[in-house]
Amino acid sequence: MESIVFSFHKNEVLVRKEGDHYLFPTYQEIREQFDYRYLFSLDDTTCFLAKDTVEMDGFSYVNIQELRTDEKETKPYFYAMITAYQLNNWYRNNRYCGRCGHEMIHDQEERAVVCPHCHHIVYPKIVPAVIVGVINGEEILLTRYAKGFAHNALIAGFTEIGETLEECVQREVYEEVGLKVKNIRYYKSQPWGFVDDLLVGFYCEVDGDPTIDLDTSELKSGIWTKREDIVLQPDELSLTNEMMKMFKESKI
Repeated sequence: MESIVFSFHKNEVLVRKEGDHYLFPTYQEIREQFDYRYLFSLDDTTCFLAKDTVEMDGFSYVNIQELRTDEKETKPYFYAMITAYQLNNWYRNNRYCGRCGHEMIHDQEERAVVCPHCHHIVYPKIVPAVIVGVINGEEILLTRYAKGFAHNALIAGFTEIGETLEECVQREVYEEVGLKVKNIRYYKSQPWGFVDDLLVGFYCEVDGDPTIDLDTSELKSGIWTKREDIVLQPDELSLTNEMMKMFKESKI
């Protein structure tokens, strides 16, 4: 069985560049030098997490976004790395009990940390968020964020406490572009460990007036776009891009 070890420093991951590909260190390369923790298995590959920053000849830390690729050979390891990154942040952020301040220990039966003093249990944080394809006849609403990601996207937002996913769809669409929607239907979901998300995709139709009232604090553009005019993101990793592509190809 193969193995890889993920080691993170802030938002960077330890890799060795070989041509156009990035390779992670293996358990065999790292086991004698550093402390590590088992994470999960990806088919026949066992994945570990180095508990501390690692220095190894030929390896260096690079921003995790540099590894974003949809190449067939690399794509599964990108998703594994993002899951490892999410777990690494969770471990680091939950070293001490939020109730009594004692140091947490790892549960022996499930993925959780437990306070040995007050027995408080903390599980990995998963944040539900919606991705919304708003349709008006043969057009879909494409947006661009006011900051950060520079490519086309769809309406998106985090679910609030006490809110259903469908209510979140309605609220986010109204807050960001001032539209009412109907016929909300689930498409699919995707874990997205950059910010602990579980993304849940929905399509819906505009209900009434399609005039866009843009929230410029969130978005810099919101445009009704015909299928043939949709410009997709530079890779096919995100649920957002898949949903835009499905509409572009008339599969929705």
